[in-house]
Amino acid sequence: MFNQTCNINFKRAIRNTLNMTILIAFLLYAFSSHASAHALSASYTTIAFEQDKTGFTFSLDVLSVIESMDVDANKNGLLDADELEKNKHRLEEWIDDSLVLEKDGREQKAELTDLKLGKKGDKEVLTWELTYPAFAPGQTISINDGLYAGPSDSAYVNLLTSRHGNQVSETVLQGKNRTWTTLLAEEQQQQQQQQQPAPSTSAGTAQVDQPLQQTQQAQTSNQGTVSSADPATSSWFSFFKLGINHILTGYDHMLFLLALLLRKQSFKQYASIITAFTLAHSITLTLAVLGFISLPSRIVESVIALSICYVALENMFRKELRNRWIVTFLFGLIHGIGFSDILREMNLPKSHLAVDLISFNVGIECIQLCLVLVLLPILIFLQKKSFFRSTINIGSLVITALGGIWLVERMFF
Repeated sequence: MFNQTCNINFKRAIRNTLNMTILIAFLLYAFSSHASAHALSASYTTIAFEQDKTGFTFSLDVLSVIESMDVDANKNGLLDADELEKNKHRLEEWIDDSLVLEKDGREQKAELTDLKLGKKGDKEVLTWELTYPAFAPGQTISINDGLYAGPSDSAYVNLLTSRHGNQVSETVLQGKNRTWTTLLAEEQQQQQQQQQPAPSTSAGTAQVDQPLQQTQQAQTSNQGTVSSADPATSSWFSFFKLGINHILTGYDHMLFLLALLLRKQSFKQYASIITAFTLAHSITLTLAVLGFISLPSRIVESVIALSICYVALENMFRKELRNRWIVTFLFGLIHGIGFSDILREMNLPKSHLAVDLISFNVGIECIQLCLVLVLLPILIFLQKKSFFRSTINIGSLVITALGGIWLVERMFF
């Protein structure tokens, strides 16, 4: 009888181990095959309207270039100078086909003045410098970004900055909203109208003499109409959506939050760790964007991966969780620096920085709140089940493995 019981328990242990191994293997494959923890691909566009010409620069990280085109002949994960020279014509055609600038609905031809490698923060980027003819006041200028058009377009954003005289504006092209439209106005008209309310416009039309700062967010809808009053195309909303997109494609941040919530805790403990994480990353996000703090991305991303492993291991091996909010706050400071990368590289003008920064952070907080509201009821329900402890261990083991993979990648590759 004793032997029979031992055999049953042994077989059950083998079966559970096999099931757990299959689950971990599947999750590791699912995440690592298409999630590098930061799957968001960002480009940076600057258009400068001058009297004698229009300058246009477009920067894209080298990794995205290599993944999109077969230009890395030696497969070292870098774009060397000779590889750049060999593929210069292909790279020029790629951007020429993907980015279209129109004047009053007619496509304009650009002259490539330079194609060079450089850096934005810690990222290697490839920059196309183009020149277009000068544009006159009263003309409608549109930029259509068709890069990565298709199922993967939600993971790509174009951070666009426009300069016209002393006016600087910025917006984010993302998802299906990949068209930016503006009406050029005389500088004198801009200065006069900054002291006056903007003239009203009817639906589907835009006022020609409206200043650039007020019209820079006008975008075309799916039907091709232009609306400068649509709130969905305003600058604050575009940065709000950028914050949402950034956290949704930042699998490491979401995994860290899941690890924090997974263990059974009181409502007070849940509230304290969520508040600590929100406060911590908001502080460092703001300081980093303002330029007060800066750390190499390799260190930041490695510590973020380490934070995932630490919290998951804590779930498995610590009997009691006391003052977890302190650990959460400390790691949250590093996560905030990670959030800031995309905004720091955009070099936002100080006049709009506060609104853009707040909008971006609110977008992040909205997704985090939604995630908590979805997860907590499920976790509270599971906490009443007899198998919850094994669920914590298996889930934490998977999270530790994923965090460990990212940690090794970020430290050594």
